[in-house]
Amino acid sequence: MLSKKTKYALHALTYLGKHKDEKTVLIHDIAEEHGISHKFLENILLELKKAGMLGSKKGKGGGYYLIKEPKDIPLSKVIRLLDGPIALLPCVSLNYYEPCAECKNEAQCGINKVMIQVRDETLKILENKTLEDILKTG
Repeated sequence: MLSKKTKYALHALTYLGKHKDEKTVLIHDIAEEHGISHKFLENILLELKKAGMLGSKKGKGGGYYLIKEPKDIPLSKVIRLLDGPIALLPCVSLNYYEPCAECKNEAQCGINKVMIQVRDETLKILENKTLEDILKTG
């Protein structure tokens, strides 16, 4: 399941995408629209900024804005940034691999083989779906 943090990030990115013609968007506006704690949202937006998805401006007329086009923000990147691995088991994770403590032989583990297929199909979707896809359907 996606964490609340990731869901809120996706809501914020969607809001910013819908308002990309405006120079900046206030955190308050996003928080109010989606019922998100201002402080929690501020931390999420800072992470997205550090990851190079958002820019910000301080002072009068300040706020956040997208610095990438929505088509250039894959959902897989947002999920990995905020939730970590996409794989359901650490032994099949591409970026966060760890052997499972209870597994005696990964090469012969049926669970491992099935979870690799689940990971691959999930990644196929998430790496090819972007913020633009959310904006088109929302």
